[in-house]
Amino acid sequence: MPSICLYFQVHQPLRVKRYRVFDVGLDHEYFNDNSDTNLNNNKILSKVSEKSYLPANELLLGLLKKYPQFKISFSFSGVILEQFEKNHKKVLNSFKKLVDSGRVEILSETYYHSLAFFYSTLEFESQVKFHKEKIMEIFGITPSVFRNTELAYTNELAKWADKAGYKAILAEGWDSFLGWRSPNFVYKPKGAKKIKLLLKNYKLSDDLAFRFSEKTWKEWPLTSEKFGKWVSDINGNGQVVNLFMDYETFGEHQWAETGIFDFLEELPKEILKHPDNDFITPSDAVKKYPVMDEIDVPYIVTWADTERDLSAWVGNSIQKSAIKLIYSLENNVLETNDKRLIDDWRKLQTSDHFYYMCTKWFSDGDVHKYFNPYESPYDAFISFMNAATDLKIRIKHAKTRSRGRNVPKITNDKLQMSSQTKYLNE
Repeated sequence: MPSICLYFQVHQPLRVKRYRVFDVGLDHEYFNDNSDTNLNNNKILSKVSEKSYLPANELLLGLLKKYPQFKISFSFSGVILEQFEKNHKKVLNSFKKLVDSGRVEILSETYYHSLAFFYSTLEFESQVKFHKEKIMEIFGITPSVFRNTELAYTNELAKWADKAGYKAILAEGWDSFLGWRSPNFVYKPKGAKKIKLLLKNYKLSDDLAFRFSEKTWKEWPLTSEKFGKWVSDINGNGQVVNLFMDYETFGEHQWAETGIFDFLEELPKEILKHPDNDFITPSDAVKKYPVMDEIDVPYIVTWADTERDLSAWVGNSIQKSAIKLIYSLENNVLETNDKRLIDDWRKLQTSDHFYYMCTKWFSDGDVHKYFNPYESPYDAFISFMNAATDLKIRIKHAKTRSRGRNVPKITNDKLQMSSQTKYLNE
């Protein structure tokens, strides 16, 4: 021991274009920016694909062929899979080649990369179902491990995933609930019966995702040999080292010039130098290792920012106003039975929209600014709210047309707001 579990999140949102108040009622296309700005979704995905996805996939495919012990895992938002299918089939095919190796696991998540669990259980479950169907359609796989958007986790989510039949669920291995315990073991979520909990080793994961090219970092430059030694030093004090990160770490967040691809290419060799080390997927981990303890997380924990909570998405008044508005439309939009309208509503639930409205500064301000395609959080808010206002008008018109055609309403009397909402109102 230990085993190394590599998990990569693959997601690019459909950003709302610069949608003006004058567009409301006239323009129903919210995501079709074709400018040279970072609001052009196809332009951004093309850039990320060339810098990150394609070279990283080619490298990983070579490693899978070279090292029979090498294994990895991914999760894909439905939003990015749609974009791959529409404009980037070459990229999608390169991911399929990895999966065809038989040593790549795909995880389950929300289709629209949303925070729906904390606002509507019904909507959340619908999105998870859509995602499962899309993964089966593209890859021929039914996921057995769940990860929530932004790795947002609570006891309640674990209990839901347990009842849904998942073998494992992922979360941030944050100090606030771990205390003296290590993230390098398999745990049991409080209140769950069968499901197991895998916790991200945030120190080692963030060494790659954030600190790799930081020249002021005392460990710079980080070599695969040094990193392999850190992992091997855990022998005797851990079962599994969970390295969870955005896939864009390779080539986009950490550019090729930093040596990140060279690091990745040499990593399996350095890890496997120790005869007790191996690579496993999340499913392998929970099958191989017993539960060491029960973990209680009664509040929401995510993998973002120094607070590791939802403040990056709902930490200020404009974020709360925007997300409250979009979920308040649920009953009315579903009653329209208009697939295009419902799809637009769901795409406006994508967590990135609210992240762009974040007004944090101090330690996390530069991170938010780097990822924000808008000139300011307020510009993001204005475009989003204008689009949401147009959506409300479309819903009203669609319901009027339905009544005129005497179309039965799809009223769901069982619609329930998640009990987790209380955390977001505190």
